[in-house]
Formats: sequence, structure tokens, C-alpha cells
Amino acid sequence: MSAVFYDLLRHGLPVGGHRYRGQTDDPLSERGWVQMWSAVGDERPWRRVVTSPLSRCRDFAYALGERHGLPVYEDVRLKEVGFGVWEGHTALELDAADPGAGARFHADPVRNRPARAEPLEAFAARVAEAWRDWTEPARREPTLVVTHAGVVRAVMAEVLQIPLERLYRLQVANAGLTRIRVSDDRPATVMFHGGCLTPGGEG
Repeated sequence: MSAVFYDLLRHGLPVGGHRYRGQTDDPLSERGWVQMWSAVGDERPWRRVVTSPLSRCRDFAYALGERHGLPVYEDVRLKEVGFGVWEGHTALELDAADPGAGARFHADPVRNRPARAEPLEAFAARVAEAWRDWTEPARREPTLVVTHAGVVRAVMAEVLQIPLERLYRLQVANAGLTRIRVSDDRPATVMFHGGCLTPGGEG
């Protein structure tokens, strides 16, 4: 079988700006919509779109599917990781309440989880299960996955065998695109990370 490319697109900037949003269902901001259309332009290299059910991903996925006549599938396993008590707060707010909390979390997000947060192992397991399902040979076709920074990190951890303790060393920009090549004759390969399909597109 020839190689098939899976493009992982993080959502654009949501209403409310940068914060630990997790599974809080904020929609895309006007800037976020511009970022996402800029990332993909008028390209249509996919045969389907798979999306997180959260509106900051889902709304764009259906808009893109309608524009290009592509089927859209929602997968609850592609939701962002739950951040517990951190949801809705900015990094500055969290560090003001607990100095160094953000640094400790990024250094080791397995052992320094926010209270009531989804366990990172459970999150990574559900994302890996979704990735394996969508990339199994019988279902393999060019796919755009519209999702979240944490999901992109978890897929890359699965593909590259990155320890979960190092997950947040991967930077994932709003509307950044990651392409992964999947085939039968070699392990999955990350072709590029944090790009876009159109020259000059905003990441």
C-alpha cells in the first residue's frame, strides 16, 4: 500500500484568549477562524475530516467539510485533556496563586497534575486508541484531524515513543499543522510539525 498522510490541525484561538481551557467548550474567536482558514487555504488533499466534538474544532471541521464536500466524523476520544481546577485560568493567574506551578507541570506533567485533572496516562491511552482505529489498514485514507494541542502531543508521543513526562516539551501553535505519514512498509513518520498548507499562512 502506498503511503497515506494524516494532517493534525490544532484549533485556532478561542474566545477568551490563551488559557488552560481543557474540555471547556469555548468557540473560536474571529481571529481563530482566520488562523484556521489561513492554515489550510483552498487545499483539499483529504478524503475525510475527523474532529474533536468541542466547538472550537467541530465548527471549523464542518465548515471545511461543507466547502469541499468532505464527510466529517466526530470522535469523543479526540477531546483535549481535562485540566481540572485549572480550566479557564491563564498561566499568569495560576502562578500568582501558586508560584512555580506552571514550571513544575511542564517539567513533569505526570506527577504535577492539577487537582481533579484527567490522568495523563488515561488521556494518552484514549488518544492512542483513536489514532490506531483511524489509521488501521482497512480505514486508511488521507485525513484531516481537527483537534487540540494535547491530542497532537499525544499522537506524536505514540508515533515517536516519547515518554509522557516530556509531552509538554512539544510546542503546538494555534492552527499549527502536523503531518504524519502512515504506510505498511515502515513505522509512521512525522513529516513536518507546526506548519500550514499555504505559503504565508498564520500558525
